[in-house]
Amino acid sequence: MRLTNVSQMHVQPGMLFSCSMTVHPAFLDDQAAHLPVSFDQARHVGFGSRPGSWMAVAFFLPQVADRHIIAVAWQHVIARHGTLRSVFTWKTTPAPADRTDAATNAGAETELNLSPVSVRAGDWQQLKPEPSPVAAGFTSAGSHQAAGGSAEPEAVMSAEQIRAALRAHFDAVCDPFGQPSYRLCVIEDPDQLKPPQIVIGADHAHVDAWSLLVLARDLSAMVEDLLAGREPGAQLPEAEAFSDHSALLDEKPLPPQQVLSRWQEILEAGGDAMPTFPLNLGDLSTPVDEMVEIRDVFDAEELAYLEAYAASHGVRLIAVAISVMTRLARELSGCPFRAVFPVHSRENPRWFNSVGWFITNSVLENDDEDYSACYSAVKEAIKLGSYPLAPIMRPYGGMPQTPGMFAMSWLDHRKLPVNVDEELNPQHVSAVIRTDGVMIWFVINGSGLHLRCRYPNTRQARRAMRTWLAGLVYGLRAPLERGLDSA
Repeated sequence: MRLTNVSQMHVQPGMLFSCSMTVHPAFLDDQAAHLPVSFDQARHVGFGSRPGSWMAVAFFLPQVADRHIIAVAWQHVIARHGTLRSVFTWKTTPAPADRTDAATNAGAETELNLSPVSVRAGDWQQLKPEPSPVAAGFTSAGSHQAAGGSAEPEAVMSAEQIRAALRAHFDAVCDPFGQPSYRLCVIEDPDQLKPPQIVIGADHAHVDAWSLLVLARDLSAMVEDLLAGREPGAQLPEAEAFSDHSALLDEKPLPPQQVLSRWQEILEAGGDAMPTFPLNLGDLSTPVDEMVEIRDVFDAEELAYLEAYAASHGVRLIAVAISVMTRLARELSGCPFRAVFPVHSRENPRWFNSVGWFITNSVLENDDEDYSACYSAVKEAIKLGSYPLAPIMRPYGGMPQTPGMFAMSWLDHRKLPVNVDEELNPQHVSAVIRTDGVMIWFVINGSGLHLRCRYPNTRQARRAMRTWLAGLVYGLRAPLERGLDSA
């Protein structure tokens, strides 16, 4: 799966449709049932309604299917995953604009309700371009109307128009408080000779990168079952509800004192905040438009060489990457390497096939280029991230972050128990946002290792990040180049 964003994703020209949804309370008594809210959900949803809070997966179905079949299959996917049948509301009714920080607690102390609902797939709405270019060619209202636009029915849209329409549509409907906060869209080949391209967008509160793979796999399987006359999803493994995972986290005991002390040390090193990027990013008093850069670092053959190189030093490839970034941090800023490090909480196989936000944050800190030291730093970060964050962050009023926060993500699709055939052109699609931080993704798949970096589009940040990215790619490739020179 390739990591991209909605302005750069690959889409086929065609007709774009969105499957509308209807939501009803699952219980007549509003207080009959509320689901547990995880720390990360509370933090994300607590920032309120805003565009760009979503992520999406795009892929082609393995065979031609009409919209009716796709809608039925989608209904079966929704019935399979509990988080797709839940919605957020405030316990009280404050104006989201008045909330400048996130809800700080999870569990019973959260200011949010997460309620179970009944969700039904409705009619298909065709998304149409507006007659004049507004907001990249669309308005948020016109982009998801079923009728009334100037375009002719069944209008074929260009790839650029489709990207703009998807962005406007998902920004409007994939809201943290959306009911529901997700949508399934279909891009149909005008001649209906090719399989349709599917794009599923969802607010981050209900999905993570792993969940996108689950959704793509499940919908493809449901469609194939329906076309073959089989019971939809009968061969899929059981999928447990994310709310059950949140409930288990709530029941965990407090982290041991050594974990609390280590977190205190980490936050104090950052001025009582999470790590920030060590170079000048310019004026970040308010978030600015993002800049996104992608680097294809290794092809499959080169990746195999580098993994063998890491193994010969008794570590994994991530340790080599940390070593390079540790050297860069010292050479460019004179500081240790420090970054927020997302880790997943699907240690138990019971969660492998579930949809939800099974990601929490840790911190990776290192000041020694030695590969063994780097690998130890990775292991420590994973250990720190294995404890519930709510009790750790409560004394700080939630996870403390400042402008310039620096985070890195490492995702090896080859090692996941759920995956999507590369022939279906799967894409992890991020929203286009305004940002005041730096995020870098290391993505490994069958084609090699790829970097994606998002940072503020300021003059200072562009200069700093391009220097840093050039050094990172050079450092990652250095063992390969030395090996080729000696061959």
